[in-house]
Amino acid sequence: MTGSRIRRAAASAAALVLTLGPAVSAHADGTPAPGAESGTAPGTGRTVIGDGHIDMGPRFDHGTWTVQIRDDTTRPATWRDTSDVVLQVKDTARTEVPDSEEFGFLGDPGDEVWLLPQVQQDGVLWPGWNSQEPKVAANVEREVTWRLTGVEGPGDFVLFLNGSFGTPKVLFDSTKTFPQETGIEVNTHVHGNWAFTAPGTYLLDVRMSAVTKDGRSHDSGRTLQFSVGPQSPEKAFAAPPPEDRKTRAEPKAAGSSAPLWWGIGAAVVTAGLAIALVRRTRRPTDQERDQP
Repeated sequence: MTGSRIRRAAASAAALVLTLGPAVSAHADGTPAPGAESGTAPGTGRTVIGDGHIDMGPRFDHGTWTVQIRDDTTRPATWRDTSDVVLQVKDTARTEVPDSEEFGFLGDPGDEVWLLPQVQQDGVLWPGWNSQEPKVAANVEREVTWRLTGVEGPGDFVLFLNGSFGTPKVLFDSTKTFPQETGIEVNTHVHGNWAFTAPGTYLLDVRMSAVTKDGRSHDSGRTLQFSVGPQSPEKAFAAPPPEDRKTRAEPKAAGSSAPLWWGIGAAVVTAGLAIALVRRTRRPTDQERDQP
């Protein structure tokens, strides 16, 4: 290993920091924290979001259960249809896979990867997911089931959390058999590490379902559109809809991956152990979970 590679590996290892933060209901200045359901408005028209905070989650839109994107880059925050949004992963998110077996699911040491990290970084999109829309929080029984049903893109996609002692916990991996699923405790707000192994357009087919306290089942499937790397993000809007394309990746090994469940308690959100797989020094922020 060259001296520069050694320095980069050391920097990646040094970035494993403990950031278990307390849950708070608002920022110190009184403005709603990311994910809080305060003063939201419907959004219309296509938009590219490449910086700041967004969440993906279910809501009751005029009584209909649907998956949408909550855009916190606007004031007030805006709920948008997934088809109207391209989530841009800029080249500022490009880094290298560290020389650690624990991160072998991202590729070989030194491989390029575009990473939207679990902790907020300046100039990089900070996507999360939440189940805090007021009607969802008030009516869902215990949790929302989130399924990844397909991925199309030029490389692989992985969503993972940082567990105990910095050990990563993979939630979704596009090289595995679909569908894959995880659970979202009701009234929670969570962030993870979104990794893409090549530049280009990625289409993530997702479904969110739940049972409400009246015994009714609700289900909605949507496609998340990501533009990774230096291409024009507008290209991602030209991608065909799910019914017109194949979105099933070939598995690495036979057999379905086991369901992955994360989240403890409806009133507690844990950011976990944060990792910034970057070559430059970055300043992490505490993870927050807010109630409406």
